[in-house]
Amino acid sequence: MKLNKGILVLIVICSFLGYGQESNFGNWLIYIGNKKLNNKWNIHNEVQYRNYDAIGDLEQLLIRTGLGYNLTDSNNNILLGYGYILSENYIGETDEKVSINEHRIFQQYTTNQHLWKVKLTHRYRFEQRFVEDDFRMRFRYFLSLQVPFNNKEGVTKYFYGSAYNEIFLNTESSVFDRNRVYAGLGYRVNSSLRFELGYMSQLFENSSRDQLNIMTFLTF
Repeated sequence: MKLNKGILVLIVICSFLGYGQESNFGNWLIYIGNKKLNNKWNIHNEVQYRNYDAIGDLEQLLIRTGLGYNLTDSNNNILLGYGYILSENYIGETDEKVSINEHRIFQQYTTNQHLWKVKLTHRYRFEQRFVEDDFRMRFRYFLSLQVPFNNKEGVTKYFYGSAYNEIFLNTESSVFDRNRVYAGLGYRVNSSLRFELGYMSQLFENSSRDQLNIMTFLTF
């Protein structure tokens, strides 16, 4: 199947992006929820449990929420949000860790487009980050595509391919922060619930880290 081959190519490309750099493989467990209050307002809620390895070695715990408003319809949404992030960073080459707390305020605009059966999502996010006693700001641009495999008329359950790229830019002198490239396979249970499994390569200035992402999306 041509679409399956396309997703395979994306996964291979992601793996080559980390070649020749220091790389560690980890696991992210992600829940993303959206509560519709009415046709205009919505509440975003999100929990991410990030591990250095398969599971049990915490790298980061991220809790995020926000209040969104649809400018026209659900394809154009602005959102004001807050996030709490607990990071467990290793100290040099030792087995010792240091805990870092971050409080984050962010503003974002999300817009969706449909080209034939392909769904494109653009997200622009600006963050104000309070990392312990330090204050930082960062801009993020996220572009994703979602390709259904067999969503014929009347079919509510189907598989789909998913891919995205997200770049992070600081407002400080070291502008480039990181870039994330992802490809995965999802299953839509119904209009409210879907699951996704994918591979992500996260590139930093001098290193990279690879993750297996397991995601749940719920709209209620």
